[in-house]
Amino acid sequence: MAELRFSGRVASGGFAAGPLAVLLNAAGGARGAGEPAAEAQALRQAIASALRQLLDLAARAESDGADILAFQIAMLEDETLAEAAFSAIEVGATADRAWRMALDDQILEYESTEDEHFRARSSDLRDMRDRVLGALSGAATDSRLPSGAILVGEDLTPSRFLATDWSGGGGIALTRGSASGHVATLARARGVPMIVGLAFDLGGVAHRTEALIDSESATLCLDPEPATREDFAARARAARRSRSALDAFRMRPAVTADGTPIAVFVNIGDPAEVETLDPACCDGIGLVRTEFLFNQGLPDQETQYRVYRRLAEWAGGKPVTIRTLDAGADKPISGLTLEHEANPFLGLRGIRLSLARPEPFRTQLEALCRAAVYGAIEVMLPMVTLPRELELARGHLEQALAELRSAGVECRRPELGIMVEVPAAAIAVEAFDAAFFSIGSNDLTQYVMAAARDSDVVAALIDPSHPAVLRLIAQVAAHGAQVGRKVSLCGDAGGEPKHIEALLGAGLRALSVSPAALGHAKEAIARVDLRSLG
Repeated sequence: MAELRFSGRVASGGFAAGPLAVLLNAAGGARGAGEPAAEAQALRQAIASALRQLLDLAARAESDGADILAFQIAMLEDETLAEAAFSAIEVGATADRAWRMALDDQILEYESTEDEHFRARSSDLRDMRDRVLGALSGAATDSRLPSGAILVGEDLTPSRFLATDWSGGGGIALTRGSASGHVATLARARGVPMIVGLAFDLGGVAHRTEALIDSESATLCLDPEPATREDFAARARAARRSRSALDAFRMRPAVTADGTPIAVFVNIGDPAEVETLDPACCDGIGLVRTEFLFNQGLPDQETQYRVYRRLAEWAGGKPVTIRTLDAGADKPISGLTLEHEANPFLGLRGIRLSLARPEPFRTQLEALCRAAVYGAIEVMLPMVTLPRELELARGHLEQALAELRSAGVECRRPELGIMVEVPAAAIAVEAFDAAFFSIGSNDLTQYVMAAARDSDVVAALIDPSHPAVLRLIAQVAAHGAQVGRKVSLCGDAGGEPKHIEALLGAGLRALSVSPAALGHAKEAIARVDLRSLG
């Protein structure tokens, strides 16, 4: 068969070659009609089965995957989700037809909203719909795919991605999909090449057998000619050599071309990440996302303490900046966050939620104070907007210390700092008596540019190097230098070489990046000559 090539948009970089596997999104066949009571019971059992599958998948997933699945779990646990389906069953609909109609209505509602966050969640609803339909029909929703396969389809659900074994390689090519959606985020974190927005008919390529993904040219090639295979292999080898060069930078101190040292920390989303990470590769941990602890409910103090202590001990005296729970927006937690906020990114999230629900907040602070005995733990508050929020949080910290000391528990007061991700905090940074400041470039950029960070439609506006964003970053950096307080940046921009010169030019001397970005960031830093930036 003749070679075919298709161009799309890169969602996750890399090269992949393997057998073609076409994804079929339809789940389950039609059921025969039954008595309403039997149909209702069948639907309850199918929902319970789907919930068990998701809980099992979340338990085995890394923290980022578990966070994504938490939304589906919370939705399936909410009895109101299936109310319309049970009403339809009462008047004669079969369980599968009732469930499909109910979920399709909700999917349409999510897709038609102006809020990009809810539009992105429509894929989670489709995932839940198909998983329950599969349970009703007895069809397998997580069927095994060939090792190292190139998955080609209209879209790929987060749970399907997480159920796939990527250890043998493979890649993803989608006719729809999103470069900023959940699956793209998961693919980048795991090094799985992914291209979206390809224009072809799935039925027309189902008989093809071999596929190549080349993210440098954003192309999918089906049944490549020998010359194409040769060229692809050469390009993949060159990419591997480039990665080897970056690995050498990974273990070096970060220094600019003019000799200015730059502190480079790592962002941690799962404690397991440090088990394969040499502490010598970084200056400490600049961000620990604690949401992974809350995937299955509210963890007790002892559970949290053990995790925080392990991180402190791993760092061996280097700073470990632990962010208090940043729930809300795209990180819902059943029983804690609000449901169906009109605009969750501007709603009750971060420190706002912690102050509104102080008991879980106090438990977390107590665990952090105990763990601070074993290292240089710093506590960072997310989404701070007003100085009063910092002062209220400080009051909770003092009370946590007092209660621990009263009980005879060994503890230490950690430094208390804030994330600067709300424009109001950046503009009036001098009003905050924080021990340190960490700029969250992801949220700061989306709020300054009034563009959702998870929307492909306005992706061009999400630019942390925009003069308006850089002006705020420079203002925070200058304030920190003036008062002698540490200022770092822990958003994605710190690990993107194309932004590093601008960030250092704005006055930053500390960046926190993902472990995978350490080599890229240090190599980019080494190319910057601050003398030429004035």
